[in-house]
Amino acid sequence: MAVSTPRRTVHDTLAGLERGRRRKLKERAFATVLFTLTAVAILVLALLVVDIVLDGFTRINVDFLTRYASRTAENTGIRAGLTGTLSLMVLTALVAFPVGVGAAIYLEEFAPDNRFTRLMEANISNLAGVPSVVYGLLGVAVFVYALNLGRSLLAGALTLALLILPVIIVAGRESIRAVPLAIRDGGLALGATPWQVSYRQILPSALPGMLTGTILALSRAIGETAPILVVGAVFSRRADNEPWYFMEAFAALPVQIYNFVSRPQEGFKIDAASAGILVLMAVLLIMNSAAIVARNRFSRRY
Repeated sequence: MAVSTPRRTVHDTLAGLERGRRRKLKERAFATVLFTLTAVAILVLALLVVDIVLDGFTRINVDFLTRYASRTAENTGIRAGLTGTLSLMVLTALVAFPVGVGAAIYLEEFAPDNRFTRLMEANISNLAGVPSVVYGLLGVAVFVYALNLGRSLLAGALTLALLILPVIIVAGRESIRAVPLAIRDGGLALGATPWQVSYRQILPSALPGMLTGTILALSRAIGETAPILVVGAVFSRRADNEPWYFMEAFAALPVQIYNFVSRPQEGFKIDAASAGILVLMAVLLIMNSAAIVARNRFSRRY
């Protein structure tokens, strides 16, 4: 005797299939919208880069990289801004990387789970979204006046270090969390102290992610104008000692590009500014490439 399927069961099955079809249509529509927005963003960025390349590529030469700023667009250069940016990035990394990695290890491995620690973690996450000009005002108040460092290279580097510290700490903690728990348990089971496990096992395994986060944070700092302008970066300077002493005035590429754009001559605000942007982008690409190489090397090693 044939078994008849209840009508309600068939209706529910058809309704489920209809809901699945509608869900797939919504997912496809949402994916199409995201793809369209991404394509528009990439297209706008590509047009902007092409326009900058067409305006500034012919201006880039050895003289432009090695000359100081001049009153004439034909003789101007970015030597002060380029060396100042490189000095800032090196000094900022030397300050921010050990402090950020140490804070990440402490918060993730040694800090007790109490109200103060949770408050500190929330503040670190919130500080990553604070506008950069606020860090510039903080740098002026603390480093320039309170610590009496003046408007110097050291004050600018410390200000940028504060700017990128939250990003480095968050990236470092995420990298530490990604380390398998078996590595910690194995080290402790063999008699190693928590410090030895953190230093010899966890840190090497998490270092690729930490380096990537640090380079990405430095990539943000290299293009910042507001904080270093507030701290006291100059548009141009001439010096025989480069990189300069920590307590001397400094220039930076973003500030120098801003100076070029603000001038009325077409040679400054189009050709020289575009060439400076291309050099800044080249430095940024070199930094990101170094991050990829370092990450891959440490990943293969550990």
